[in-house]
Amino acid sequence: MTANFLKLTLSGIFLAMCVASAAVYAHDDDDDEDEHRHQQHAQREHSKSENDRHSSAVSSAKLQEECGSCHIVYPPNLLPAESWRALMGNLNKHFGTDASLDLATQKELRAELENAASSRSEGGRPVLRITQTRWFQHEHDEVSNRTWRNPKVKSASNCGACHTYAAQGKFNERDIHIPR
Repeated sequence: MTANFLKLTLSGIFLAMCVASAAVYAHDDDDDEDEHRHQQHAQREHSKSENDRHSSAVSSAKLQEECGSCHIVYPPNLLPAESWRALMGNLNKHFGTDASLDLATQKELRAELENAASSRSEGGRPVLRITQTRWFQHEHDEVSNRTWRNPKVKSASNCGACHTYAAQGKFNERDIHIPR
């Protein structure tokens, strides 16, 4: 009877350990899921135009000076020309800030942005936020709400929170670090 009792006790302990370890491994938080989905996404093949969008260094000193004084200089190819036209035509109400420029500078920057703009259309309407484009939403569909709410991220427009070289216009998926 003692041998059976010992076998039952050891079996019970073994079973409890298996259940506990399964629970530990099953507890995958959102950040780990994001990292896994990001790795899966990075393995997908991208077309040349998609790869170009992942690396879009802004070379204009004027754009760096004027736009970069408040935020990173978003690569012009992330929005279509009609969006840049709308943004540049409303700088006095630029997302709650007066970012007005003299007419010559505004015209110069608008031309530069439009010339480098994406050829993608968002249905003919200007999209004023890169985060609202179909492309952005597709590229970030694996990011959890928890990640967007992370105090180190704060919002989808804070590219530099995850894209370590965003300030240089580089968005290569191998350089993504999702903050924890």
